[in-house]
Amino acid sequence: MKVNHLNFAFKKNMNLQIKSFEEYQEAYKNSVENPEAFWGEIAENFFWKRKWTNVLNWNFTDPNIKWFEGGKLNITENCLDRHIYQLGDKPAIIWEPNDPNEAHRVLTYKQLLEKVEVFANVLKNNNVVKGDRVCIYLPMVPELVIAVLACARIGAIHSVVFGGFSARSIADRINDAACKLVVTSDGGFRAGKVLELKSIVDDALMQCDSVERVIVLTRTRTPISMIKGRDVWWEDEIKKVETQGNPPCPAEEMDAEDPLFVLYTSGSTGKPKGVVHTTGGYMVYTGYTFSNVFQYQPGEVYFCTADIGWITGHSYIVYGPLSQGATSLMFEGTPTYPDAGRLWDIVDKYKVNILYTAPTAIRSLMAFGDEYLEGKDLSSIKKLGSVGEPINEEAWHWFNEKIGKGKAPIADTWWQTENGGILIAPMAGISPTIPSYAMLPLPGVQPCLMDEDGKEIEGNDVTGNLCIKFPWPGMLRTTWGDHERCRQTYFSTYPDKYFTGDGCYRSPEGYYKITGRVDDVLNVSGHRIGTAEVENAINMHSDVVESAIVGYPHPVKGQGIYAYVIVANHHIDAESTRKDILQTITRLIGAIAKPDIIQFVSDLPKTRSGKIMRRILRKIAEGEIDNLGDTSTLQDPTVVEAIIKGADDMKK
Repeated sequence: MKVNHLNFAFKKNMNLQIKSFEEYQEAYKNSVENPEAFWGEIAENFFWKRKWTNVLNWNFTDPNIKWFEGGKLNITENCLDRHIYQLGDKPAIIWEPNDPNEAHRVLTYKQLLEKVEVFANVLKNNNVVKGDRVCIYLPMVPELVIAVLACARIGAIHSVVFGGFSARSIADRINDAACKLVVTSDGGFRAGKVLELKSIVDDALMQCDSVERVIVLTRTRTPISMIKGRDVWWEDEIKKVETQGNPPCPAEEMDAEDPLFVLYTSGSTGKPKGVVHTTGGYMVYTGYTFSNVFQYQPGEVYFCTADIGWITGHSYIVYGPLSQGATSLMFEGTPTYPDAGRLWDIVDKYKVNILYTAPTAIRSLMAFGDEYLEGKDLSSIKKLGSVGEPINEEAWHWFNEKIGKGKAPIADTWWQTENGGILIAPMAGISPTIPSYAMLPLPGVQPCLMDEDGKEIEGNDVTGNLCIKFPWPGMLRTTWGDHERCRQTYFSTYPDKYFTGDGCYRSPEGYYKITGRVDDVLNVSGHRIGTAEVENAINMHSDVVESAIVGYPHPVKGQGIYAYVIVANHHIDAESTRKDILQTITRLIGAIAKPDIIQFVSDLPKTRSGKIMRRILRKIAEGEIDNLGDTSTLQDPTVVEAIIKGADDMKK
């Protein structure tokens, strides 16, 4: 393998990482007053084949956003090649399998680059060229990272689909992006289940005309159908490249604004949105935010529990950490398999220094009790992070005390698929923290609060709709094949603003606290009530594991409050527990916030990243079960059926 074509001395990110709160304040001031100079200096920490001619050109009306125009690069050279000289033998990816008795795998930066080049040549051998779309439907195995980076290596646009979606969901995504090739496996392991991924792909492709080839990885040895002329084995294709002498695969030169990937997120209609992220700005932003939010130091082991099928996995398992020469740990299984001590076993086994996980996982593990922490050495943990939704106070304190031992700062990160990277969060050990607050925007991020009339809400101790009034490098550029949908969804509500769809409170000190989706803010008898506030109150009840609040039409109040509640003890006296919960809410918020209906459920509909799909819960509460919209991003669709049945039983 040769990397001489990359004439680049790896910098130690001298201008990249902030080291004190005073430095943060100075950097933030510079980023607002002179954003082009600020981001231009940050971008100098990365390797460019040709430097940009213009840092930023933008308007939020069309919208049309371009970062680092004229710049030429390949993101894989920044994630792999540039590290080879100094970090070639350092672990890039550590993989922990679903089964704790199966051997783990470690890929150094040199090994990962070699495997990426080989699979990039596999893609070329199967007629994939720059600009083609490749659908990747794999379990959480190292080959998923390899396939993603191989696409980026040759300029193909990857569309990763979470390895658990239905055939219909896959078909919708393949057809929307007109994917030319699919990478999948015979099956996948998750907890005690075997997922038949290839057979799901087969069903999907009955509805797809654009796919010419399917590459199949062996994982579970599940019997599958291999269609002549279309389906080939991953291992056979690797051997073909080996027989060709393992030729090098130089990185394709990409324009900074060339699409890097499409990632589908749920919409209010049945059709998911294909969020498009481009190459240069996304690379700079994920690298910068990873380095600063987690204050990553050389040699640390970083563990993000997300799935690469979601934006968190893209940005903070693959591209962000690897661009900074980090060791990124990926996990095939779930936090509760074979028991609720699995995450702590992994932390102990690999001496994890940074743990980034979802509040829903934290609350779930809390419910199992502290006995699963016994005998687990968590002393290696230096920093913690949460992602997916605001973390409630009780979970924050448990995470802080039981996992961080009061010594590991928590970065409660706020961002979205469309954002590319973290927008508002404490920098670990640098910024102040308050439980359940996202705190302060990162440099370059200019949040504002808007009222219902479209006017900006000035000052502090105020609540409004959260918008961003200036572009940041990691933001989406469009939605695939439908730019008007992008404009309507994100840029039409408030002129010259990116609308996040979230409500937000800015404290007297100027700290930001996300209050939930704007359409999750209820108007009960003329009083605005944030769903997150009610959920936090319910979650304070000793028997409650997790809850979700939605509004529904009420003949007297306008909107009533419908609560879906998971309890730790399934043999509770339901009526007595309902009364206890109502008393808790009355005490913590006031009688106005008491739910009209409390339905006990075994689980909530969630995405793999831990986001509760309140839109679906709202439809059920409203009785519109025939109009649930897109359910393809759910971790377990059967949860919806159980909730509908429970709602029907309550009406009887």
